[in-house]
Amino acid sequence: MAHAQSPAASAAEATAPLRVYAAGSLREALTEVARVYESRTGLKTQLTFGASGLLRERIEKGEAAQVFASADTQHPQRLHAMAASAWAQPTLFVRNQLCALAVPQLSAEPGKLLNLMLDPAVKLGTSTPKADPSGDYAWEVFRKAEALKPGAYAALDAKALKLTGSPEAPQPPAGRSTYEWLITEGRADLFLTYCTNAVAVRKEVPRMNVLQMPLELQVSAAYGLTARSGDAAAAQFAAYLLTPEAQEVFLRFGFGAP
Repeated sequence: MAHAQSPAASAAEATAPLRVYAAGSLREALTEVARVYESRTGLKTQLTFGASGLLRERIEKGEAAQVFASADTQHPQRLHAMAASAWAQPTLFVRNQLCALAVPQLSAEPGKLLNLMLDPAVKLGTSTPKADPSGDYAWEVFRKAEALKPGAYAALDAKALKLTGSPEAPQPPAGRSTYEWLITEGRADLFLTYCTNAVAVRKEVPRMNVLQMPLELQVSAAYGLTARSGDAAAAQFAAYLLTPEAQEVFLRFGFGAP
């Protein structure tokens, strides 16, 4: 016969932090949103950041995430589709864009960006497709480049250095941010990443150039959110991310409204 849960165990479960898995590009903004949420509600959160595809795989293998905030809509949708009774229908909650982060010696400007990306002498860094939506978005840029210059897709697909977003990706030393370290170490001259990441690196290394994508190469990133079905605490936090208060924080960190 099953034993009833003790009051102490029930209390411990009720006060356990809410386990939130989120895209690495959300780290700064979501950390602040969670801090404000905790001050408003008294409810604690435990944030785990990483490449969205890798986080989704960890959840599928049984890790006990309660909220999943992805840098795309496909990974949350896959969780919902695989276990519709376990995960709620995903919601779009913020948007982002891809930018190019360039070392100063490139003298880069948006109108010359595609030529720089294609230049054999320029080391082009990206994230890893499938494991990290940032990589998938970079390959969308490559497909758009093909429409402008036939042969561009094959050239970019062959030369792109997948430097982030996979278990095998090089890791920066403690206290160094990934993009700042990769570029400072000379592993990439030009890096396609989220505009929010690029702006954050620019704060650390002011000499870096942040380039908006030319209109014909622009790719929008839609971030999806899902919560465990039947989990009131998870649903409450997910709903909070769409409130004006939370959206103002995301906006301040460079994200767009859903």
